Amino acid sequence: MEIKLEKETEINGASPHIALVAVQLMFGTFPVVGKVVLQVIPSVALVGFRVGIAAAILYGFQRFGGNLRLAKPSDYYRLALMSLFGVVFNQLLFVTGLSLTKAANTSLLSVTIPIFTILIGTALGSERISFRKAVGIALAAAGVLILIDPTSAAFSSETKVGDFLIILNSFSYGIYVASSKDVITRNGALKSITWIFMFAAIVTVPVGLFSLSAVDISGVAPLIWLLVVHVAVFGTAAPYMLNAWALARVSPSTVAVYIYLQPIIGFLSAAVFLGENIGLKFIGSAALIFAGVFLVTRKHIPASK
Repeated sequence: MEIKLEKETEINGASPHIALVAVQLMFGTFPVVGKVVLQVIPSVALVGFRVGIAAAILYGFQRFGGNLRLAKPSDYYRLALMSLFGVVFNQLLFVTGLSLTKAANTSLLSVTIPIFTILIGTALGSERISFRKAVGIALAAAGVLILIDPTSAAFSSETKVGDFLIILNSFSYGIYVASSKDVITRNGALKSITWIFMFAAIVTVPVGLFSLSAVDISGVAPLIWLLVVHVAVFGTAAPYMLNAWALARVSPSTVAVYIYLQPIIGFLSAAVFLGENIGLKFIGSAALIFAGVFLVTRKHIPASK
């Protein structure tokens, strides 16, 4: 019986990390699918569709599984605030910033998300910076920088507005990850993320519909609408839900550091679907990223006395 309990504990301990890898795999599909959709539908409209459809799906699951009542009245205000940082500002700043800067700049500046998360978490008291975590973040960030090649970024007066918006996006998401753990733990991942998306839909859906007014809806191919649904389900609702579930079980810095897996997923996707070669630079970068993730996520084992 004791052996069985130990195995169950190991599985439960690994589950949040499996969920976080799945989150990055699902988020990793967005650039490919989103690029096709954005050729037809404005970026702000796509954000409205992502949030609106995701909110409806999450609401349906939550109503089927239980009620929407939160543990404390103040939690409604907390989740409304989290919806601004985690969804509204995060997505609108990203799509707007991406349109005003270069893709390489965006990839480079996204490295700041885990750094912002751990700094904000430390300031709020929800995170402790240890030497091991600092080294892990640095290693993973170095791996990403080698992989995406910072020299391909071009910071100039033409991109400074977009670059600033991407930095604000990283800061906004860092606030969300660092400050939402307690309210999500108290109310459960599904209920919390349902409220977050319902609050976010109040802002993003009307704005998205307004931007859609310039598009000839009748001319949009059925495939595009299917891809929009794919983005809403597998690129939004599912990863946000899994992310929240994992956040209730591990530290904010652990959740954030898994973001560094996205470039690896992108390069592997290019190798599989586009036939691009994987060289020594990729292998070395991946080794640094995995080493960094391992250091941040490894549990501290106190020395035996």
